[in-house]
Amino acid sequence: MSVFLARRLLALGLTLLAASLIVFTVMEVLPGDPAAVMLGVGAQPDTLAALRAELGLDRPVVERYLRWLGGLLTGDLGRSYTYGVPVAELVAERLVVSLPLALLALTLAAALGIPTGVLAAARRGRPADTGLMALSQLGVAIPNFWFAVLLILLFAVQLRWLPAGGFAGWGQGPWPGLRSLLLPAVALALPQAAILARVTRSAVLECLGEDYVRTARAKGLPPDAALWRHAVPNALIPVVTILGLQFSFLLAGTIIVEQVFYLPGIGRLIFQAIAQRDLIVVESLVVLLAAAVVVVNFLVDLAYAWLDPRLRHG
Repeated sequence: MSVFLARRLLALGLTLLAASLIVFTVMEVLPGDPAAVMLGVGAQPDTLAALRAELGLDRPVVERYLRWLGGLLTGDLGRSYTYGVPVAELVAERLVVSLPLALLALTLAAALGIPTGVLAAARRGRPADTGLMALSQLGVAIPNFWFAVLLILLFAVQLRWLPAGGFAGWGQGPWPGLRSLLLPAVALALPQAAILARVTRSAVLECLGEDYVRTARAKGLPPDAALWRHAVPNALIPVVTILGLQFSFLLAGTIIVEQVFYLPGIGRLIFQAIAQRDLIVVESLVVLLAAAVVVVNFLVDLAYAWLDPRLRHG
């Protein structure tokens, strides 16, 4: 087990280093000058040079990368050109919105998608299976931002049960904040639940065809017991993979939904930073999100080893 962990930790560190180098290189080759964007088109050359020196943009590329990488390792993400505050402060402010939103959406997706996939596999070839897979295909096809608009029209405009947008904050307790995140979480969870249902169905059907399930059935085990005791636990590995990927997507890929609901989250901060050419914010956020993906994949590997002991000794 220690060798397994050592290999995974080494791969995690190398991946993060490569991600930081790629992100920095891509941001450097993009056209545009952050100092020119901040001062406008009529800026004088001496003023532009002074601002570039203040921001550290006049230093060699290698020096700027090493300084930036050292800051990442020590928790210093730099200072935003546009907002004039530390990037870590901006991330902390937006993470209290994006992280609960991602967790809530993932919980809803798992609660809906996994039982649906298991039920469809248990009713393979029957009308229930056909209907559930048709609904899952519809869920995959519907854009989440369009579904978000429908949710606003129904639950916010017509029924007036939930707010149409904005974030109430956590200062008044958990319920006002959860009310603000419920509609966006449902909009994000629908396509993820549809994907999860299809993956779960395929994995369970594959396990139902294995010899150990047929042997258990031949010994007199009821179909439902064979399904839940043998097939479903062994089908969890691909399901865990999809859950890890979905969490990474929900944490980083909610830009459009956050714009629809006017949520001050990570996705909206990335969009604003790109529009304002705030390089340090974009670089730090992209690396942090890449780190989140790598760490989630590392945790998924550990879950594999827990679910299937053969992987620890492979």
